[in-house]
Amino acid sequence: MLRTRICEILGIDYPIFQGGMAWIATGRLAGAVSEAGGLGIIGAGSAPPEVVKKEIDKVREITDKPFAVNVYYISPHLEEIIRLMVDERVPVITTGGGNPGKHIESLKKADIKVFPVVSSVALAKRLARTGVDGLIAEGMECGGHIGDIATMPLIPQIVDAVDIPVVAAGGIADGRGLAAALALGAEGIQMGTRFICAEECTVHSNYKDAIIRAKDRDTTTTGYSGHYVRVLKNKLVRAYERLGQQGTSPEDLEELGSGKLQLAALNGDVDNGSVMAGQVAALVDGIKPAGEIIDEIIVEARDTVEGLEKLFSKGG
Repeated sequence: MLRTRICEILGIDYPIFQGGMAWIATGRLAGAVSEAGGLGIIGAGSAPPEVVKKEIDKVREITDKPFAVNVYYISPHLEEIIRLMVDERVPVITTGGGNPGKHIESLKKADIKVFPVVSSVALAKRLARTGVDGLIAEGMECGGHIGDIATMPLIPQIVDAVDIPVVAAGGIADGRGLAAALALGAEGIQMGTRFICAEECTVHSNYKDAIIRAKDRDTTTTGYSGHYVRVLKNKLVRAYERLGQQGTSPEDLEELGSGKLQLAALNGDVDNGSVMAGQVAALVDGIKPAGEIIDEIIVEARDTVEGLEKLFSKGG
């Protein structure tokens, strides 16, 4: 049994978070991950509160175990979503795209645990001072919006800088990644790309197939300073790169990317849509139930640690 402070704080069996991916992380996926002992997370994105409420209801139909909602602080519905979290007494929220400090008091009164996503030591220290319960430190290997520091150097620096638990994200897809994260001082992991290929993930099958086909160099980043996104290479990426080389403005580049994740995730257009995926896509070789993914990761992490212990015991 693997138990860390994350398990104790959140009341979950395993310190494994499923990434809160907009248009991808639905109630069905989150419910399956939570029922299997991890922390399933609904991706609220920019959805209105009535849509998020339906996904919360789906989770509660599947499981009575803790789950989370990822709250996107750039959402036009932010204040309504926060009120929904409080009204629904959602056990946990993760946050991205902004500082949840102004909402901490109301969230705490509702007994909601808060885990912001951070990509730098400075941001980690600032958010830790607001009274959050833990941090998700995300390296640039992840899919979707990224920072500029890789996971391996980022995790130990943030662990050293704060006293609250740290969850490692970015570049993790198996038990070896979990073992490595624990060795770096993290007390849990978050995976997005791996859970896209869970049976319970409702993303279009073309999106899953694109991840399974991906090789080690098939992701790239598009965007502009402060707004980079990691995706699989395709026709959209080539158009984006061509316009970038021509000096196209950030506003026009933003317009080109608008709605493209939905195009890929829901409509299955993996040529003209934005197929957000991390560099670990090449490690994903099939579609399995979420519970089986979690079980395999725990077993492999244990075997990895035991193998390392044998290396240290050689020669007395």
